[in-house]
Formats: sequence, structure tokens, C-alpha cells
Amino acid sequence: MESDECVIVLGEDVGAAGGAFKVTEGLQERFGVRRVIDTPISETAILGGAMGAAIAGLRPVAEMMFVEFAGVALDQLVTEAATVRYLSRGQLNVPMVLRTAVGGGQGFGAQHSQVLDHWFTSSPGLKVAMPADPNSAYHITRLAIWDDDPVVVLEHKGLYGDRGEVDLEEPPWAIGEAVTMRVGQDVTIVAAGAMVSVALAAAETNPGWSADVIDLRWLRPWDVDQVLASVAKTGVLVTVEEAGPSAGWGGDVSLTVCQTLWSRMKFPPLRVTTPDAPVPHAQELERRFLPNAEYVVQQVSSLLETGSVPLPWWEYR
Repeated sequence: MESDECVIVLGEDVGAAGGAFKVTEGLQERFGVRRVIDTPISETAILGGAMGAAIAGLRPVAEMMFVEFAGVALDQLVTEAATVRYLSRGQLNVPMVLRTAVGGGQGFGAQHSQVLDHWFTSSPGLKVAMPADPNSAYHITRLAIWDDDPVVVLEHKGLYGDRGEVDLEEPPWAIGEAVTMRVGQDVTIVAAGAMVSVALAAAETNPGWSADVIDLRWLRPWDVDQVLASVAKTGVLVTVEEAGPSAGWGGDVSLTVCQTLWSRMKFPPLRVTTPDAPVPHAQELERRFLPNAEYVVQQVSSLLETGSVPLPWWEYR
């Protein structure tokens, strides 16, 4: 915002209140009400306004308080903003960002705890990112703002309180680029968002196997080359997702890997997911619902020991 006056922020309570999760705290005082805009409670107005502003030459960053609220205005995003470049034969573009809070673990209940990444990854014309720590949140958000097409940034609510160093001198990242957080030999674990720390914790418990742990960072486009290179080395793919198995990003990753490396894979891919069910509100049930490091260790160890994909915990008999 300091370097480009075309960058604006808009959304419910992003100004005076500093955002529902205090992400935009202090921005209105610093940049004024014309660039940090408190909107009415109207998701269609937020996304529609951001799209119009982007086409007119601004670089709007729209905040949707919870990802579920984007459903009210999904038409503006997936039918309009995502297709403008195509429909205008490249004469128009929509350099807008949609930031929104996702994920469970805080007791917000079924209507405020989903990830719903498949809403966006299935829409041609959208780019979708999911930061896992403060450094990736900083660099991903900058990439999203400077991109000339609409980008959705899915920010996990459970990570807002995390603190860490941001490398301001780091060379610019590339959209769609993953990073290997831990190097191993026996299995490739691919995760995104809050599940990256879960995957790392599982790999660091000395479970009898070592893992490449890949932070995918981008769900669309995703880093096919880095994932394939890792699986070509280990022969085993595991995805860890905070969502049910239906339509999740892990299905796309698994299919692509199988189509390319099937003859080199030791076992079928394993997807560690939540059940295909609403996120429970009760804290004890929610903790059971979400994947944790112990469960990842159990699932991966069973796969490596038996050669068969283990049943998920909710199908145990």
C-alpha cells in the first residue's frame, strides 16, 4: 500500500475495527478511509465492488470474514471475475485479491469452520493460495496483490496468532511454487495451511520412517514438478488435508502422481482427511474430527507396514 496507491482494502469491519481477526488493524488510520473501506454487510457488494475497481485500474484486496460467506457472492467471483480476461479476449483483467478466514479448531461451529477450497480450485481463471506461517502469508499476499488476475488467499483462523520472522530480503517467490520443509527418504507428505505443522510434527516424532514434507502453498496452480520429483524418490505419496475426501485438492494431486509415476510407486496414495461431515461444535468432537500428528503417524505407519491404504478412524470396525 505504501508503494502503490492503487492498492485498496475493503470489507466488513476492516477499517475502524481492524478486521474481525485484526489483520487490517491500523491500516485505516495510516492510509485513510478512501483506501481502507468499511463496507455494508453485503458480500455481493464487496466482491462486485472489488471486481469493478480492479477492472477500472485499482488493485483491491477484499476481505470476506468467513469463507462460507463467499457463497453468497460466488457468482461475482467464479462466473464474472474469473472469466473477464477470457471473455474480453485479453483486453480486460481483474487484479483483485479475496482474503478469507478458513478452518476449524476454534469452536466456531459447522457454518464457520470449513475450508471449502474446492469452491475455488474448480473454477478456471482463479488462483488459490493457502499460507502456512507468517513468512508465507507475507510473500503470498504480495504475490497475490501484484498478480493481474483474481487470487483467493485462504487464511487459517488457527494461524492468526502465530508469530515468526518474515524474510524481507528473500528473493521473490513464484506463483504455484511449493517448498520442501523437511527432507526424508521413505514417504512424501504433502500438506497446506494449518496441516503443514501437523505433517511436520508427525515426521519429527521419529516414527520409524523419514519423510519429505512439502508445503504446497498454492492449490491452483500447484507445484506438480516438485511433488513428482519427491514421489519419484520415495515411491510413496500421502496428502494431509483439512477437509473431507470428496473433491479435495488431495484427489487432484494423487491422480496426477498416479498417472505419471504409477510404475514407480510402492503403494497407492494415502489421503489423510476429515470425515465427510459437518465440522462439530463441541471442542472434544472437533479435536477428534481434525487430523493431528498422532493420527498421521498411525496412518502412514500402517501404509508402510502393510502395503495397504488403512481405513480412516471413522470407518474402523
